[in-house]
Amino acid sequence: MDPNSAPDDDQILRNFHPWFRLYKDGRVQRLMGQDKVPAGIDPVTGVQSKDITINPETDLSARMFLPKAAGTAEKLPLLIYIHGGAFCICSAFHPFYHSHLNTIAAEANAVVLSVNYRLAPEHPLPIAYDDTWEAIKWAAAHSNGVGSEPWLNDHADFRCLYFAGDSAGANIAHSMAMQVGIDGLNGLNLAGIVLIHPYFGNDRRDELIAFLYPTMAGLDDPKINPAKDPNLRRLGCRRVLVMVAANDFLVDRGRTYYEALKNSEWEGEVDMVEAEGETHVFHLYDPAKEKARSLVKQFGSFIIQK
Repeated sequence: MDPNSAPDDDQILRNFHPWFRLYKDGRVQRLMGQDKVPAGIDPVTGVQSKDITINPETDLSARMFLPKAAGTAEKLPLLIYIHGGAFCICSAFHPFYHSHLNTIAAEANAVVLSVNYRLAPEHPLPIAYDDTWEAIKWAAAHSNGVGSEPWLNDHADFRCLYFAGDSAGANIAHSMAMQVGIDGLNGLNLAGIVLIHPYFGNDRRDELIAFLYPTMAGLDDPKINPAKDPNLRRLGCRRVLVMVAANDFLVDRGRTYYEALKNSEWEGEVDMVEAEGETHVFHLYDPAKEKARSLVKQFGSFIIQK
């Protein structure tokens, strides 16, 4: 044995910088997105949050957000949010998402369910999609007011249901809307989806996604590149807002998705908002800047307009 070689448990099998390293012994070392903050009452917006377990066997969980108006007004729109992070980092409890969704809950005056799906590569895609669909069905089971979660029973208006996400989460949000269109959702109506800087693949093989999604059906897999989906017209909502950033490495596929949906036989209304001079998920990194505040207002307005 070479005395200079590292033991097996320290040998890197795959290095996907800046996301994670996979070691020979199977350990995954995430290089970013691991920070978490507790739920509670946000001192700026007054939004309350709490963590819930949806499936204890798989550890599927979520963070819920309840705006100040809950209980003093009619039932509020329900937003189901899916976080980004290249399918392999971050969580619903990350400071970026906790802060962003406090702001969105207040701006849109909506109940928010932020899904904490299992991450690849330990849980390869499509597990993230399956987890999110399970969370959506769990939430929908509260539409008759007798579910296990009182915030949904008492405050969520299931006639005003929305999905949203950023980056990989936007990809999942689109896929969930497709599943609603194809399979239905307990008879509920999905009002719309908001896709922020969506990840919809690349023109060339993406080594990260190929590794995280070993059963992917090539570059034009409908989950990864929905513009090529022959069933795109079956998208299960009637309103879509696509948000892109001009300097985002993903901007071209976001624009292509917008054009494909607009030109398909889908009978709905799609709008696209482009932030000039901005990069991928800039609003999470610098929420105080003017364009980030504008993004939040546009997001909130989309939901308020119903």
